[in-house]
Amino acid sequence: MDWKIELVAIPVADVDRAKAFYVDQVGFHADHDHQVNEGLRFVQLTPPGSACSVVMGTGITEMPPGSQKGVQIVVSDVEAARKQLMERGVQASDLDGNTWSLQELPPRS
Repeated sequence: MDWKIELVAIPVADVDRAKAFYVDQVGFHADHDHQVNEGLRFVQLTPPGSACSVVMGTGITEMPPGSQKGVQIVVSDVEAARKQLMERGVQASDLDGNTWSLQELPPRS
């Protein structure tokens, strides 16, 4: 049986600002943006080619904004990915201070 992680919560202070950052600057795809009720807004974003998405919104997590640290984004060419992010004005964190790292895996045999 496969066990897969497919959704990681990213705690943010301003959902619209964070969504714009991840979509317009980082390059994630906006999958869903649904206001379920007054206390619950569900925004799901997915990195290009990823089976795992991130979720942010209101009523999603009790973590304070900026407290998600160490998410790994796996890419085939870390130098090219870093260059692309730098050209878009993106460092290794979002506007709230949530951090991630780029990781290039060695070829699998």
